[in-house]
Amino acid sequence: MNGQINYMEEALKEAYQGIAKKDGGPFGSVVVKDGVIVGRGHNCVLMKKDPTCHGEMEAIRDACEHLGTHDLSGCILYTTAEPCPMCLGAILWANIGKVYYGCSVKDTDEIGFRDDRFYRYFQGDKEILAIEESDREACLKLFEKYAKEENQRY
Repeated sequence: MNGQINYMEEALKEAYQGIAKKDGGPFGSVVVKDGVIVGRGHNCVLMKKDPTCHGEMEAIRDACEHLGTHDLSGCILYTTAEPCPMCLGAILWANIGKVYYGCSVKDTDEIGFRDDRFYRYFQGDKEILAIEESDREACLKLFEKYAKEENQRY
């Protein structure tokens, strides 16, 4: 690569580091801005006992901390596997504009991970999760209070 950094190789290094330490699954990610890696992460679900600690989430948190912002506009994410719905949500909230991934959702499923239940839910299988509205009026008052104040939107 003529001296250029292979960003997917860096994501792979993160993943290999995580599985060697038994932190979690084979998922590593890096966030790149202007040709510089600004965030790194690998799956830490087992180590942190936290189901949100996917490689992409860890890399996004790291990038936000290093850049001092929640807005990762202009960044690119490299990850060893196609992001799950939770990670896609975080990527969108962070304003990351491009993602490169290695393995597909099907590949992830074949090694025993269960992303398929999320896709089934989004396709209408509502028996996976019970979700219903509660105390809407009280929550609307909270929203009205927030809307009247000059709070930063993101």
